Amino acid sequence: MDNIVMNQYTPDYTVAPGEVLEYELELRNMSKTELSKRTGITEKQIVSIIKGKGTLNITPETAIKLERALGMPVEYWLNLEALYQENRARLAEEAQLEKHLDWLKRIPINAMTKMSWLLKHKDKKQQLDEVLRFFGIASVDQWDEIWPNVAVAYRQHNNHEIFAEAVSAWLRKGELEAAKIQCSPYKKEAFRSALDEVRSLTSESNPACFVPAMQQLCAAAGVAVVFVPCLPKTGMSGATRWVSQDKAIIQLSLRYKTNDHLWFTFFHEAGHILLHGKKELFIEGANGMDKEKEHEANAFAEHELLPKKAFTAFVKKMHFSKAAIQQFAKEVGIASGIVVGQLQHKGLLPKSHCNDLKVRYQWPHE
Repeated sequence: MDNIVMNQYTPDYTVAPGEVLEYELELRNMSKTELSKRTGITEKQIVSIIKGKGTLNITPETAIKLERALGMPVEYWLNLEALYQENRARLAEEAQLEKHLDWLKRIPINAMTKMSWLLKHKDKKQQLDEVLRFFGIASVDQWDEIWPNVAVAYRQHNNHEIFAEAVSAWLRKGELEAAKIQCSPYKKEAFRSALDEVRSLTSESNPACFVPAMQQLCAAAGVAVVFVPCLPKTGMSGATRWVSQDKAIIQLSLRYKTNDHLWFTFFHEAGHILLHGKKELFIEGANGMDKEKEHEANAFAEHELLPKKAFTAFVKKMHFSKAAIQQFAKEVGIASGIVVGQLQHKGLLPKSHCNDLKVRYQWPHE
């Protein structure tokens, strides 16, 4: 049997219970005064119902009285009232959505629908409703209340225009993905220990192998690690925030495909968790950014990946051939590409040299 798609009709008008009541009185040639005497409802209240001045015109008590006086069931009056209130609220909401349609221009709808984060709608008001549901908010006004103040530390390169709305969409997706990860209550010592084990995964070239392992290790210490593709107008590579006192999120964007960028970003975000407060806001390159804390997170990542004493001794030799880099990486138990990245970052190795030692990851969504 063919599937039949039923189109639900939604009227763009409302029928007030008072209109029906007035019609029924005219039909019976009954005055408001007589109805008042028959029901005990004051004439003033009857006029208010007919004119639709009350926020709730037909109460259950009123419906019972109208049933006895007019012979029309209680359910009829209550359903009429409920439908009226629903339609009135819906029309008011339609008008509210109309006011905020321009806000959609700051949301990367195409990218989000391409990755199946959203459904695509031709009607702009339907699309706005879809976006609000994605954010888990009732209106654009609630976005203004929640997202600009979210406690998050993210690494961002401001070479291009950044939209806060696009950044919040990326963060929201990370929040949704992190909710799927069951974490033990956060313990600082456990997370610190887990990082040592995660470090050993840096030599693994296949994300399908190291991603589940690092997620499991961190989840056992109270940290959800999620990978969320970067959106346009964000420039995001990583973010850290707390969703509760017992659970933190490290969110990585896959913006850079090489192992040196990915692992440095991960340990940078881990540094924020270990070193800084659970309610602080860190935004690199934005107003209010705490440069000292960003520097501390960078130093933490650098020293976690490359032990300071061993790396200093290696640098003093000033011999950075591929063979020397590979040998040093093997000695300290780290991927060669990470050593290359740090040497390039410090200006000790040209950006064009030894890039073939870096591992370029291929992600499942590509």
